[in-house]
Order: sequence, then C-alpha cells, then structure tokens
Amino acid sequence: MIKRGTRLPFYHGIVPRYYFHLHDGLDLLDEEGKLLDDLAAARANAVREARQMMLAAVAAGRVNLSHRIDIADESGAVIATIAFRDAVTVEG
Repeated sequence: MIKRGTRLPFYHGIVPRYYFHLHDGLDLLDEEGKLLDDLAAARANAVREARQMMLAAVAAGRVNLSHRIDIADESGAVIATIAFRDAVTVEG
C-alpha cells in the first residue's frame, strides 16, 4: 500500500520494455523483457547480468570475454550491445 503523501514517479508515456539476448556460444533470446526507464537503465541492467554470469564462469574456472548481451527494443531492433569485456576491468 502506498502511504499518503508519497511522491510517485511521473512518466511521459509508457515505460519501454527492453529485451536482453545472450550470445555465449548459443543464442538465448529473451522473450519476456524488462520494463525500464530508458536505454541507460537497460545498459546498466545488461552490465549487471553480464557480471553475474561471469561470476558463475569464474567459479567454474573459465571466462569468455567475447560473450555479449544484445539489448533490443519492443520492435525487435538491437539498439545496444554489452560485451562481457566491457562489463569489467581486467588488471595485472
């Protein structure tokens, strides 16, 4: 329940849905998508997802930095790509 006097975000129109297609040797298409405010939020989401997947890969002893997540809009057009290599800084 929302408390009286709570400010709610105001959107000029509908919040867009973005789809996150994983390409890691297989092409796994996101059929559900996620409602996010804008492309910057979609990019941040893709970076978080890539990092989570890399954590599991590191635990298994192998990470492929060429894997990627394509961000698509509601029409299906790919509007951004996050390569795993761009989601981390490798030092040393």
